[in-house]
Amino acid sequence: MSASSETRHTPAVASHTSDGLAASHATPASATLVVFILSLLLGLQPVTTDLYLPALPALTEGFAASLSQAQLTLSALLLAFGVSQLAWGPLSDRFGRRPILLWGMGAYVLASVLSTLSTSMNGLILARIIQGAAMGAAVMCARAIVRDLYRPTDGARVMSKSLTGLGVIACCSAPLGGLLTAHLGWRATLLSLTVFGALTFLVVAFFFKETLAQKNPKALQLRTLWSTWRLIMANPTFWAFSTVSVASYGGLFTFLASSSFVFIKVLHLSLPEYGGVMFSVSFTYILGTFACRRMLPRLGVQRALAIAGGFTLAGGTIMLALAWLGLHQGWAIMLPFYLYMLAHGVHQPCSQSGAVGPFPYAAGAASALNGFLMMLAAFGVGAWLSAHLDNTVMPLVWGIFFWSVLIALSAWTLVQKHGQATEH
Repeated sequence: MSASSETRHTPAVASHTSDGLAASHATPASATLVVFILSLLLGLQPVTTDLYLPALPALTEGFAASLSQAQLTLSALLLAFGVSQLAWGPLSDRFGRRPILLWGMGAYVLASVLSTLSTSMNGLILARIIQGAAMGAAVMCARAIVRDLYRPTDGARVMSKSLTGLGVIACCSAPLGGLLTAHLGWRATLLSLTVFGALTFLVVAFFFKETLAQKNPKALQLRTLWSTWRLIMANPTFWAFSTVSVASYGGLFTFLASSSFVFIKVLHLSLPEYGGVMFSVSFTYILGTFACRRMLPRLGVQRALAIAGGFTLAGGTIMLALAWLGLHQGWAIMLPFYLYMLAHGVHQPCSQSGAVGPFPYAAGAASALNGFLMMLAAFGVGAWLSAHLDNTVMPLVWGIFFWSVLIALSAWTLVQKHGQATEH
């Protein structure tokens, strides 16, 4: 979509309320309800990954599968999650957020049932691919909804509140997954995804009202699609913030994809102990989102990201230094990683909102491309870990350090140069 066509398709949004909520006929009942629904939609991602992680070693043994196949249940899911958003985005710009959410959540529940009933690792991988594609509708729409309703800077604060909700869900996910796996088996862990998906579907069906003030009837035309993608990809603000969001998620996924093997197989933690580790990671992330909301009014998006970049780089560097000194212990990984997760609580709301901010009338497409890039990085991480996990902590450590450097460089250079557009 060209800049001129964006002007022609401007929705009639007359004003914003004091909290940044757009005064549109399609606005949900309250800001609190918006945050609650967004928390469920965004929380679908940690539920689908974090809750499943404690079961990963057990189901790998249960299917007599290889480590590479086990990693594929995560990396293939995330690749499908990323690619699907490229379709969900234009579809939601054409038909609205609500129908896409209902179709996506319905498919997620079905795929969760199929994964629970899988009789082979290949069957589980296929079910997880469908699950990831369906999950893409929920997370993509959540980011687009924020842009539908809020100005960019206000959107970063609302996204931060929603990601606090995601953090709460993530806090519960890994410990619950560990308990279910230990006492009821790994299939019970997969079944719990069905329950969460069904509850989210019902909340959307009964409480969510359409937020897209004006649908774009040309959103699916090839010429319009090409014009829209070209407009987004030519925007330096999009790339500045997307680089931060991609790198920040890349580091988190490095930890997620390797942590169950490192902490359970290498460091010999029990499932409940591993669940406690994951709880602490999510809790630290929640603290980071609270810090984000305090920083934004005082510092703005750019300075907040620059400060968080320093915390990220410190965490990655300290972790690598301790590993080089031969301190291959849980505390030597976790204490530096807490610094990373505090900063992650700032990086994600600011960068996700900032990447979509320049495109109020193509929010679905911009959200989709941002999500695709994050999941493409995650898929690459999964493939790299499959080849490099070696019964030591070093693949995890090197991965975190690599992404930490990239985050800091992006926050200190690209965001400072091109991020000003999101402040208005």
